[in-house]
Amino acid sequence: MKTLRMVLRIVGLLLTALGLWWLGQGTGTIRWPASDAMVGDQLWVTLGAGVAVVGLVLILLSRRLR
Repeated sequence: MKTLRMVLRIVGLLLTALGLWWLGQGTGTIRWPASDAMVGDQLWVTLGAGVAVVGLVLILLSRRLR
């Protein structure tokens, strides 16, 4: 069970970070690389928010497992 908690936490952290990156690029807050098609695109705001929420749910789920 400890291994499952660790895996869920690591995957959750990675998904949260990736989702926040996409969210930042979609809103134009993160403009790196400047020529990226994701910068300023509303689709990436939506996808990033969704992925970040899934990551947070996995982190919370890992904390509930005993």
